[in-house]
Amino acid sequence: MAEHKHKVVIIGGGISGLSAAYYLQKSINARRLPIEVQLIEASHRLGGKMQTVIRDGFIIERGPDSFLARKTSIINLAKEVGMEDKLVPNSTGKSFVLANEKLFSIPGGAMMGIPTEIGPFVTTGLISIPGKLRAAADLVLPRSESGKDQSLGEFFRRRLGDELVENLIEPLLSGIYAGDIDQLSLQATFPQFYEVEQKYRSLILGMKKTIPSQPKPKEMKEKKTGGFLTFKTGLQSFAEAIEAKLAHESILKGHRVEKIIRVNQKYEIYLNNGEMLIADSIIAATPHKVTQAMFSDYPFFEPFKSVPSTSVATVALAFPEEAIKQDIDGTGFVVSRNNDYSITACTWTHKKWIHSAPKGKALLRCYVGKAGDETIVDLSDDQIVKIVLEDLKKTMDITMNPDFFIVSRWKNSMPQYTVGHKQRLKKILEHMKTELPGVFLAGSSYGGVGMPDCIDQGEAAVQNALNYLKEAVQI
Repeated sequence: MAEHKHKVVIIGGGISGLSAAYYLQKSINARRLPIEVQLIEASHRLGGKMQTVIRDGFIIERGPDSFLARKTSIINLAKEVGMEDKLVPNSTGKSFVLANEKLFSIPGGAMMGIPTEIGPFVTTGLISIPGKLRAAADLVLPRSESGKDQSLGEFFRRRLGDELVENLIEPLLSGIYAGDIDQLSLQATFPQFYEVEQKYRSLILGMKKTIPSQPKPKEMKEKKTGGFLTFKTGLQSFAEAIEAKLAHESILKGHRVEKIIRVNQKYEIYLNNGEMLIADSIIAATPHKVTQAMFSDYPFFEPFKSVPSTSVATVALAFPEEAIKQDIDGTGFVVSRNNDYSITACTWTHKKWIHSAPKGKALLRCYVGKAGDETIVDLSDDQIVKIVLEDLKKTMDITMNPDFFIVSRWKNSMPQYTVGHKQRLKKILEHMKTELPGVFLAGSSYGGVGMPDCIDQGEAAVQNALNYLKEAVQI
């Protein structure tokens, strides 16, 4: 008699869902568990925002282009799927901030904008003398109220003053979330800054004590590499490598989940084609508003409706190198909000990622769209490119039109971890544990937006699902 198999359905085929499917399948095979996996993706491809265009020798990322090398979960997964040899580090070079219509080098020793070295901070023209004196007040100010969540803006303005925040910290931090730092939660985005302040009182002194010491030039035996990694064949190739390791019959593309209800000890999953699946456990690797819509019968998901998401677009522009007359020695710049610019950042991709462009060619990648200013994302490709080129010509002498451009829109794609995010999520998870046992969340809407964070969440959801099935149905 065939052994009865329990079913785990993973909804969403981005990096969270892909990694969950891979690690769940690995556990099932290694332990010979009586579990069947089904991965459901609404679109006709897996990988989510990991989309790569290869054209005329250029390798262009439509979505994210890299990840932090120190977050090793993605490196581990790359080894698992045979992609380790495709990992490449970014080239190092100066990074700039565009403030007051000028490009300024990010001061040496600035950790996410927080000064940890006196010399570079004192000599930079990015911050005025009064602004520097105000930032120095961090050395004597008391700690924040213990345990209280607050916005990034409130926290950093109190410690370091408005000018340092506006000209340095805000351009660096808000780019990660495409958000408004005066709305983003400190505890949900950068709790390490709060922890440093609580331990050392001064943020400047605390960061100085906690960052690793840098080797002196004579101690450096190899050329310094950057802190980011990507795949030289493009991030989409990573998604394809993971998919290739999954059982073909376990993947269901082009099907959208419309409703999920709990019936007795199982879950009925209704698809847009009229089909209904039965699951013992579910991993919802979907954006928060999609999750709420799928579980619309459960009112405790209602807070997800009010969690904002920002729309952004990336604009890739390919040129001959000679088209850029004012070649700046660096890898890119971020834009402070005291400028009349539509772009929020620009990467000189051909310098940061040597493999991304043929010799003699230049690849610029610009970002538009931010919290409170998203209308540009809805313009036509030609309109967006015209605006981006006008901005670039203010800082670089570009004499030609691009050979080609690629505009990639990401509507409502950047979840905003506003103040109270962790507390709201905690309440929802508590309700799920009692009312929807066996259902688990993973993805950028919940516990971190970076690819490694999403992989971590996918792995954790798999472990939670296995533990649930072990206790509930004794697998």
